[in-house]
Amino acid sequence: MALKNKTEAKDWQVYLLTCSDGSLYCGVTKNLENRLALHNLGKASKYTRSRRPVTLAGATKGMTKAMAFRLEYRIKQLKPGEKLAALDREASLG
Repeated sequence: MALKNKTEAKDWQVYLLTCSDGSLYCGVTKNLENRLALHNLGKASKYTRSRRPVTLAGATKGMTKAMAFRLEYRIKQLKPGEKLAALDREASLG
């Protein structure tokens, strides 16, 4: 059994998009610029495909993969009006 690398890369981001219909989409990526372009091409997610164009509402930086996926899960549990504030809070901590 291999041991986990204790210096796991902190190059993951959680991002929040505003869709053309005003809804929010939360995701995780290592390359935000590329992921945003894919969303606007309709190739990143089924949800945003029919809600283009999308714009970046906010993003975090410097997270491990595990941290990013935990935060994404927590944000997806919130009401729409609470999502951006939660992402901003996390970004200011990191």
